[in-house]
Amino acid sequence: MRLMEWMVIILSVLAGLGGGALLSALLRRDTGEDGLRAQMLAQIDAMRAEQGQLAGRLGQLAENQQRTQGELARTMTEQLGQVSKNMSDNLTATREKTAKSLGDLGERLSLIDKAQQEITALSSQVVELQHILDNKQARGAFGEAQLNDIVTDGLPESAYDFQHSLSNGKRADCLIRLPNPPGPVVVDSKFPLEAFQKLRAAEDESQTRAALTQMKTDTLKHAQDIASKYIISGETADAALMFLPSESVFSELHLRLPDVVDKCRALRVYPVSPNTMSLTLNTVRAIMRDVKMRQQAGLIQKEVETLLGDVTRIDERIAKLRGHFDLAGKDIEQIETSSRKISARGEKITSLEVEDGQETDAPDLLSNERDR
Repeated sequence: MRLMEWMVIILSVLAGLGGGALLSALLRRDTGEDGLRAQMLAQIDAMRAEQGQLAGRLGQLAENQQRTQGELARTMTEQLGQVSKNMSDNLTATREKTAKSLGDLGERLSLIDKAQQEITALSSQVVELQHILDNKQARGAFGEAQLNDIVTDGLPESAYDFQHSLSNGKRADCLIRLPNPPGPVVVDSKFPLEAFQKLRAAEDESQTRAALTQMKTDTLKHAQDIASKYIISGETADAALMFLPSESVFSELHLRLPDVVDKCRALRVYPVSPNTMSLTLNTVRAIMRDVKMRQQAGLIQKEVETLLGDVTRIDERIAKLRGHFDLAGKDIEQIETSSRKISARGEKITSLEVEDGQETDAPDLLSNERDR
């Protein structure tokens, strides 16, 4: 009986290794029992049938794997094509936006450069103005002209208005349009010619005193008229200029009647001669240039702010482009991970071995692997 058990074990091993024909020969040679031989042959046939079924299952699994790989390859191709199209569209749109932003940036830089050139030109003119103020001979040349010529030569056309009508119906000889403060300044021409002529023609002290008294009266009367007619709150500056067309009259007034000059200033009326008027207009020009320079500086500041906004938008678009690249990289990494998993599963399937007592577990193992 022990001998028969060893023979059954050997026959089972030979059947598991696929040696069915050899086993049949051994059975016919080593035993004379017909019943045992028939039983052994039946077991071998059953094992061959199970091997055929297992081979069919493995073939079906291989076919399923091939079909799954084909679908996966097609899906990967479609996803890669879509990713490539999205990247191409995004790159094209970003390139167009960047080109437009750079074009706008170049235009704004041109405007900034132009404004800088204007500021440089204005600065050079301010330096020339300072030289004129330091040059007594140049200042004296302005004194040879009268009010209209001085104002016309000293200011741009938009900075003054001759015979300007005020809200009270009075008409000023000249209105200099200064920005607030102080606001528009009225210049009225007054010339106490009779008193001055008497002063120049005086032969004794009494005639001189009489002429000075008349000059004082006339000058104060002119100053009061200017203060009452041409100083209007909210419309003009709180001071006005009384233009004396003669340097000699201006000099006599300051030398002989300084109290009259003080009273005029108390009325906020300031006497000016052709020479001092020129200097005053130089100051007015400097103020206007300063205002214009501030406007140009404001324009530069505005353009720089716009430029910084453009740079910020470029940074945002670069960040978006980087995000697209990162997303594409993640998609590619996920595809590569799926491909590695499929390859690993295929290797596990192809490395399976058929062993006795484990055939029924193979489908569950493959199912578990597929679920993963």
